[in-house]
Amino acid sequence: MVTRTIDLRSDTVTKPTETMRIAMAKAEVDDDVLIYDPTARQLETEMARITGKEAALFVPSGTMGNLISVLVHCEIRGSEVILGNNSHIHIYENGGISTIGGVHPRPIRNNKDGTIDIDLIESAIRNPEFEICYPKTRLICLENSHANTGGRCLSVEYTDQVGDLAKKHGLKLHIDGARIFNAAAALNVPVDRLVQAADSVSVCLSKGLGAPVGSVIVGTKAFIARARILRKTLGGGMRQVGILCAAALVALQENVQKLVLDHKNAKALAEGLNKIKGLSVDIASVETNIVYFDILNGSHITALKLSKIMEEHGILLMPDSSSRVRIVIHHQVSASDVQYTLSCIKQAMTGVTNENGGN
Repeated sequence: MVTRTIDLRSDTVTKPTETMRIAMAKAEVDDDVLIYDPTARQLETEMARITGKEAALFVPSGTMGNLISVLVHCEIRGSEVILGNNSHIHIYENGGISTIGGVHPRPIRNNKDGTIDIDLIESAIRNPEFEICYPKTRLICLENSHANTGGRCLSVEYTDQVGDLAKKHGLKLHIDGARIFNAAAALNVPVDRLVQAADSVSVCLSKGLGAPVGSVIVGTKAFIARARILRKTLGGGMRQVGILCAAALVALQENVQKLVLDHKNAKALAEGLNKIKGLSVDIASVETNIVYFDILNGSHITALKLSKIMEEHGILLMPDSSSRVRIVIHHQVSASDVQYTLSCIKQAMTGVTNENGGN
């Protein structure tokens, strides 16, 4: 009988802490659409300060935050945005920038560390003298940390280079910073310095930070004024939103400092998995809280089968393909949870090996 559940599917699965629930119950609220909710204002002011931007806006999700940001920078339909071919905006956000905003994506190959080569970005910028055929490039998007490459972090130096390139060509730079606090913790760089070159940033509150709902977008006062209108257009005006923002404020106060421990647990998990026969992990790619591991050929087990076996032990995993599994550590996963997970996976892989004539 399963006596514990260890949810490693994502850092979006965390439950509100008791402190968060108390803060939500006691939150002072008003109508946020009318810009009167005091707890929402407090959160937005704090996020603007942390990111070093003029203003901020609470939105229901990171997808909406990215969509709003792209639409503000690309107000004219048919504008083009340069972004990574393996980025969250390009793959996982329902093509919203195109279907809703009429914005044309120009995907460029992401490297294994989440970066895009600077020369490839520059060569992708459309020649404005040939606008009779080309869409007009208006925006570059980066993602930090970069989820699909295993939570890799973009450095200050790289981000500054892309920012300089954007300014050189009169473009804007948006950072999908869903896990920007993870990147800042891993690089030991303040968040404001890490996003200094960006014109806008979307920051998720319900991933690494562990709040139950929401994201915040930051930028200039003019950018946020336009973003507020678009939020309403997209159905994101939520009235007494301070109930949610109260939990996010607790997350900022209590969970940011826990990210370093999350990264330590992720590294320990990766190193342990790499010692299990039949599994392989790129240890160097584990910089934050995301771990991908591969099931080697000849192991006679699929990622789906392994995840089902783990579920019997109360461990929830997310298969990424038939032979690849993603694990995400969060503040509600302890070091002992990691060791228990390693023990169960090793037992499962050893059992499969024995059943097929292995050691």
